[in-house]
Amino acid sequence: MTEEKKHIRPGRIYEITAVSNARIKGIRSLAQKKNRDNDNTFMVEGMKLVRDAFDNGWKIETLVYAPGSRAGDQARELAARARVSGAEILEVNEKVLASMTRRENPQMVVGVMRQQWHPAPAGIVDPASTWVVLDRIRDPGNLGTIIRTADSAGADGIILVGDTTDPYSLEATRASMGSIFNVPLVKLTESQFLDWRKRWPGIVVGTHLEGAADFRSIDYDSSPVLLLMGNEQQGLPPSLAENCDRLAYIPMNGAADSLNLAIATGVMLFHMGKRLPPPGNEK
Repeated sequence: MTEEKKHIRPGRIYEITAVSNARIKGIRSLAQKKNRDNDNTFMVEGMKLVRDAFDNGWKIETLVYAPGSRAGDQARELAARARVSGAEILEVNEKVLASMTRRENPQMVVGVMRQQWHPAPAGIVDPASTWVVLDRIRDPGNLGTIIRTADSAGADGIILVGDTTDPYSLEATRASMGSIFNVPLVKLTESQFLDWRKRWPGIVVGTHLEGAADFRSIDYDSSPVLLLMGNEQQGLPPSLAENCDRLAYIPMNGAADSLNLAIATGVMLFHMGKRLPPPGNEK
Protein backbone atom coordinates (compact mmCIF):
# COMPACT_ATOMS: atom_id res chain seq x y z
CA MET A 1 0.00 0.00 0.00
CA THR A 2 1.35 3.45 -0.90
CA GLU A 3 1.81 6.17 1.70
CA GLU A 4 -1.14 8.10 0.26
CA LYS A 5 -3.46 5.09 0.48
CA LYS A 6 -2.77 4.70 4.21
CA HIS A 7 -4.55 7.99 4.86
CA ILE A 8 -7.85 7.04 3.20
CA ARG A 9 -10.77 7.30 5.63
CA PRO A 10 -13.94 5.67 4.25
CA GLY A 11 -16.94 7.97 4.38
CA ARG A 12 -14.90 11.04 5.31
CA ILE A 13 -14.97 14.36 3.45
CA TYR A 14 -11.82 16.39 2.88
CA GLU A 15 -11.47 19.82 1.27
CA ILE A 16 -8.36 20.16 -0.87
CA THR A 17 -7.27 23.30 -2.68
CA ALA A 18 -3.61 22.58 -3.51
CA VAL A 19 -2.51 20.82 -6.68
CA SER A 20 0.54 19.61 -4.74
CA ASN A 21 -1.53 17.75 -2.13
CA ALA A 22 -0.28 14.20 -1.58
CA ARG A 23 -3.70 12.59 -2.15
CA ILE A 24 -4.15 14.49 -5.41
CA LYS A 25 -0.66 13.56 -6.57
CA GLY A 26 -1.34 9.92 -5.71
CA ILE A 27 -4.54 9.84 -7.75
CA ARG A 28 -2.91 11.72 -10.61
CA SER A 29 -0.15 9.09 -10.67
CA LEU A 30 -2.74 6.48 -11.70
CA ALA A 31 -2.37 7.84 -15.22
CA GLN A 32 0.73 5.61 -15.33
CA LYS A 33 0.27 1.86 -15.67
CA LYS A 34 2.99 0.95 -13.15
CA ASN A 35 1.11 2.86 -10.45
CA ARG A 36 -2.22 1.30 -11.40
CA ASP A 37 -0.60 -2.12 -11.19
CA ASN A 38 1.05 -1.39 -7.84
CA ASP A 39 -2.26 -0.50 -6.20
CA ASN A 40 -4.57 -2.55 -8.46
CA THR A 41 -6.68 0.60 -8.79
CA PHE A 42 -7.59 2.95 -11.62
CA MET A 43 -9.15 6.35 -12.21
CA VAL A 44 -12.18 7.24 -14.30
CA GLU A 45 -13.31 10.70 -15.33
CA GLY A 46 -16.80 12.06 -15.64
CA MET A 47 -20.30 11.80 -14.23
CA LYS A 48 -21.40 9.09 -16.63
CA LEU A 49 -18.53 6.71 -15.97
CA VAL A 50 -18.72 7.07 -12.20
CA ARG A 51 -22.48 6.59 -12.26
CA ASP A 52 -22.13 3.55 -14.53
CA ALA A 53 -19.65 2.07 -12.06
CA PHE A 54 -22.17 2.49 -9.23
CA ASP A 55 -25.02 1.07 -11.28
CA ASN A 56 -22.98 -2.05 -12.08
CA GLY A 57 -22.01 -2.68 -8.46
CA TRP A 58 -18.43 -1.40 -8.49
CA LYS A 59 -17.22 0.12 -5.24
CA ILE A 60 -15.81 3.64 -5.43
CA GLU A 61 -12.85 4.02 -3.06
CA THR A 62 -12.34 7.75 -3.58
CA LEU A 63 -14.53 10.33 -5.31
CA VAL A 64 -13.14 13.74 -6.22
CA TYR A 65 -15.49 16.53 -7.26
CA ALA A 66 -15.76 20.29 -7.54
CA PRO A 67 -18.87 21.42 -5.63
CA GLY A 68 -18.68 24.90 -7.16
CA SER A 69 -18.58 23.68 -10.76
CA ARG A 70 -21.26 23.97 -13.41
CA ALA A 71 -22.28 20.40 -12.58
CA GLY A 72 -22.40 21.15 -8.86
CA ASP A 73 -25.84 19.73 -8.00
CA GLN A 74 -25.31 16.49 -9.91
CA ALA A 75 -21.78 16.16 -8.55
CA ARG A 76 -22.97 16.68 -4.96
CA GLU A 77 -25.68 14.07 -5.44
CA LEU A 78 -23.12 11.58 -6.74
CA ALA A 79 -20.73 12.43 -3.90
CA ALA A 80 -23.47 11.81 -1.34
CA ARG A 81 -24.20 8.45 -2.91
CA ALA A 82 -20.51 7.57 -2.86
CA ARG A 83 -20.12 8.63 0.77
CA VAL A 84 -23.01 6.41 1.86
CA SER A 85 -21.32 3.49 0.11
CA GLY A 86 -18.13 4.13 2.11
CA ALA A 87 -16.06 6.18 -0.34
CA GLU A 88 -13.60 8.83 0.72
CA ILE A 89 -14.79 12.21 -0.65
CA LEU A 90 -12.38 14.90 -1.77
CA GLU A 91 -13.91 18.33 -2.41
CA VAL A 92 -11.61 20.33 -4.69
CA ASN A 93 -11.65 23.38 -6.92
CA GLU A 94 -11.66 23.26 -10.72
CA LYS A 95 -7.93 24.00 -10.88
CA VAL A 96 -7.17 20.83 -8.90
CA LEU A 97 -9.53 18.78 -11.06
CA ALA A 98 -7.94 20.15 -14.23
CA SER A 99 -4.53 19.05 -12.98
CA MET A 100 -5.83 15.49 -12.57
CA THR A 101 -7.68 15.00 -15.83
CA ARG A 102 -5.23 16.63 -18.25
CA ARG A 103 -8.08 17.86 -20.47
CA GLU A 104 -8.93 21.32 -21.77
CA ASN A 105 -12.48 20.93 -20.43
CA PRO A 106 -11.93 18.80 -17.33
CA GLN A 107 -14.69 16.55 -16.05
CA MET A 108 -16.21 17.63 -12.76
CA VAL A 109 -16.05 14.19 -11.12
CA VAL A 110 -13.21 11.68 -10.80
CA GLY A 111 -13.56 8.26 -9.25
CA VAL A 112 -10.92 5.79 -8.06
CA MET A 113 -11.79 2.12 -7.79
CA ARG A 114 -10.34 -1.39 -7.81
CA GLN A 115 -9.55 -3.21 -11.03
CA GLN A 116 -11.59 -6.38 -11.57
CA TRP A 117 -10.10 -9.43 -13.29
CA HIS A 118 -12.06 -12.64 -13.75
CA PRO A 119 -10.91 -16.25 -14.03
CA ALA A 120 -11.16 -17.94 -17.43
CA PRO A 121 -14.73 -19.22 -17.86
CA ALA A 122 -15.50 -22.86 -17.13
CA GLY A 123 -18.48 -25.16 -17.55
CA ILE A 124 -20.00 -23.30 -20.51
CA VAL A 125 -22.99 -25.10 -22.05
CA ASP A 126 -25.13 -22.27 -23.45
CA PRO A 127 -24.84 -22.32 -27.27
CA ALA A 128 -25.41 -18.54 -27.26
CA SER A 129 -22.25 -17.98 -25.25
CA THR A 130 -19.61 -15.83 -27.02
CA TRP A 131 -16.19 -14.82 -25.74
CA VAL A 132 -13.82 -12.49 -27.57
CA VAL A 133 -10.09 -13.22 -27.43
CA LEU A 134 -7.71 -10.33 -28.21
CA ASP A 135 -4.08 -11.14 -28.91
CA ARG A 136 -1.56 -8.46 -27.88
CA ILE A 137 -3.86 -5.55 -28.67
CA ARG A 138 -1.85 -2.33 -28.59
CA ASP A 139 -4.20 0.62 -28.96
CA PRO A 140 -6.23 1.63 -25.86
CA GLY A 141 -8.85 3.33 -28.01
CA ASN A 142 -9.35 0.12 -29.97
CA LEU A 143 -9.61 -1.89 -26.77
CA GLY A 144 -12.14 0.44 -25.20
CA THR A 145 -14.21 0.44 -28.39
CA ILE A 146 -14.14 -3.37 -28.53
CA ILE A 147 -15.28 -3.57 -24.90
CA ARG A 148 -18.17 -1.24 -25.74
CA THR A 149 -18.99 -3.25 -28.87
CA ALA A 150 -18.84 -6.59 -27.06
CA ASP A 151 -21.22 -5.20 -24.45
CA SER A 152 -23.62 -3.96 -27.13
CA ALA A 153 -23.56 -7.27 -29.00
CA GLY A 154 -24.14 -9.32 -25.83
CA ALA A 155 -20.77 -11.06 -25.67
CA ASP A 156 -20.07 -12.78 -22.35
CA GLY A 157 -16.59 -11.34 -21.87
CA ILE A 158 -13.15 -10.59 -23.26
CA ILE A 159 -9.93 -12.55 -22.82
CA LEU A 160 -6.72 -10.55 -23.21
CA VAL A 161 -3.79 -12.70 -24.31
CA GLY A 162 -0.14 -11.77 -23.95
CA ASP A 163 1.30 -8.29 -23.56
CA THR A 164 -1.76 -6.12 -24.18
CA THR A 165 -2.56 -2.49 -23.59
CA ASP A 166 -4.21 -1.77 -20.26
CA PRO A 167 -8.04 -1.76 -20.29
CA TYR A 168 -7.93 0.38 -17.15
CA SER A 169 -6.03 3.25 -18.76
CA LEU A 170 -7.87 6.57 -19.06
CA GLU A 171 -7.98 6.24 -22.86
CA ALA A 172 -9.50 2.75 -22.77
CA THR A 173 -12.08 3.51 -20.08
CA ARG A 174 -13.18 6.64 -21.95
CA ALA A 175 -13.56 4.71 -25.21
CA SER A 176 -15.57 1.98 -23.45
CA MET A 177 -18.26 4.59 -22.54
CA GLY A 178 -19.02 2.70 -19.31
CA SER A 179 -19.03 -0.81 -20.75
CA ILE A 180 -15.79 -1.51 -18.85
CA PHE A 181 -18.08 -1.99 -15.83
CA ASN A 182 -20.33 -4.53 -17.55
CA VAL A 183 -17.96 -6.80 -19.50
CA PRO A 184 -15.90 -9.41 -17.60
CA LEU A 185 -12.19 -9.23 -18.42
CA VAL A 186 -9.75 -12.14 -18.26
CA LYS A 187 -5.97 -11.85 -18.59
CA LEU A 188 -3.89 -14.87 -19.69
CA THR A 189 -0.46 -15.58 -21.10
CA GLU A 190 -0.43 -17.31 -24.47
CA SER A 191 0.50 -20.65 -22.89
CA GLN A 192 -2.27 -20.30 -20.29
CA PHE A 193 -4.76 -19.51 -23.03
CA LEU A 194 -3.74 -22.45 -25.21
CA ASP A 195 -4.07 -24.81 -22.25
CA TRP A 196 -7.52 -23.42 -21.41
CA ARG A 197 -8.60 -23.51 -25.07
CA LYS A 198 -8.33 -27.32 -25.04
CA ARG A 199 -11.36 -27.40 -22.76
CA TRP A 200 -13.47 -24.95 -24.78
CA PRO A 201 -16.75 -26.77 -25.57
CA GLY A 202 -17.66 -24.99 -28.80
CA ILE A 203 -16.22 -23.67 -32.03
CA VAL A 204 -13.11 -21.48 -32.18
CA VAL A 205 -13.15 -18.93 -35.01
CA GLY A 206 -10.20 -16.70 -35.85
CA THR A 207 -10.11 -13.86 -38.36
CA HIS A 208 -7.18 -14.06 -40.77
CA LEU A 209 -6.22 -12.41 -44.05
CA GLU A 210 -5.54 -15.89 -45.43
CA GLY A 211 -8.67 -17.42 -43.92
CA ALA A 212 -10.40 -20.09 -45.98
CA ALA A 213 -14.00 -19.34 -44.95
CA ASP A 214 -16.13 -16.29 -45.69
CA PHE A 215 -17.20 -15.19 -42.21
CA ARG A 216 -20.85 -15.29 -43.33
CA SER A 217 -20.66 -18.99 -44.19
CA ILE A 218 -19.84 -20.25 -40.69
CA ASP A 219 -22.45 -21.77 -38.37
CA TYR A 220 -22.28 -19.75 -35.15
CA ASP A 221 -25.65 -20.85 -33.76
CA SER A 222 -25.22 -24.46 -32.71
CA SER A 223 -22.47 -24.10 -30.11
CA PRO A 224 -20.59 -21.56 -27.97
CA VAL A 225 -18.19 -19.39 -29.97
CA LEU A 226 -14.67 -18.27 -29.12
CA LEU A 227 -13.75 -15.40 -31.46
CA LEU A 228 -9.99 -14.81 -31.84
CA MET A 229 -8.81 -11.45 -33.12
CA GLY A 230 -5.14 -10.75 -33.83
CA ASN A 231 -3.30 -7.57 -33.02
CA GLU A 232 -3.43 -4.40 -35.14
CA GLN A 233 -0.18 -4.84 -37.04
CA GLN A 234 0.43 -8.59 -37.36
CA GLY A 235 -2.92 -10.31 -37.01
CA LEU A 236 -3.13 -13.76 -35.45
CA PRO A 237 0.25 -15.46 -34.95
CA PRO A 238 0.64 -19.05 -36.24
CA SER A 239 0.53 -20.43 -32.68
CA LEU A 240 -3.02 -19.12 -32.26
CA ALA A 241 -4.21 -19.51 -35.85
CA GLU A 242 -3.44 -23.24 -35.82
CA ASN A 243 -5.63 -23.63 -32.74
CA CYS A 244 -8.73 -22.30 -34.51
CA ASP A 245 -11.41 -24.60 -35.90
CA ARG A 246 -12.15 -22.10 -38.65
CA LEU A 247 -10.12 -19.22 -40.06
CA ALA A 248 -12.46 -16.59 -41.46
CA TYR A 249 -12.00 -13.62 -43.75
CA ILE A 250 -14.19 -10.56 -44.28
CA PRO A 251 -14.66 -9.84 -48.01
CA MET A 252 -14.03 -6.22 -48.98
CA ASN A 253 -14.39 -3.90 -51.93
CA GLY A 254 -12.06 -1.07 -52.88
CA ALA A 255 -8.34 -0.80 -52.32
CA ALA A 256 -8.33 -1.60 -48.60
CA ASP A 257 -7.01 -5.04 -47.69
CA SER A 258 -7.98 -4.98 -44.00
CA LEU A 259 -10.24 -3.34 -41.44
CA ASN A 260 -9.49 -1.56 -38.21
CA LEU A 261 -9.43 -4.16 -35.41
CA ALA A 262 -12.37 -2.67 -33.52
CA ILE A 263 -14.45 -2.43 -36.71
CA ALA A 264 -13.64 -6.02 -37.70
CA THR A 265 -14.59 -7.28 -34.24
CA GLY A 266 -17.88 -5.40 -34.46
CA VAL A 267 -18.64 -6.85 -37.90
CA MET A 268 -18.06 -10.37 -36.58
CA LEU A 269 -20.04 -9.98 -33.35
CA PHE A 270 -23.07 -8.32 -34.90
CA HIS A 271 -23.15 -10.83 -37.73
CA MET A 272 -23.22 -13.63 -35.15
CA GLY A 273 -26.05 -11.82 -33.37
CA LYS A 274 -26.04 -14.45 -30.64
CA ARG A 275 -27.69 -12.32 -27.96
CA LEU A 276 -29.12 -9.43 -29.94
CA PRO A 277 -32.77 -8.60 -29.21
CA PRO A 278 -35.20 -9.61 -31.95
CA PRO A 279 -36.36 -6.87 -34.35
CA GLY A 280 -38.81 -4.49 -32.68
CA ASN A 281 -37.56 -5.28 -29.16
CA GLU A 282 -34.51 -3.05 -29.06
CA LYS A 283 -33.87 -0.86 -26.02
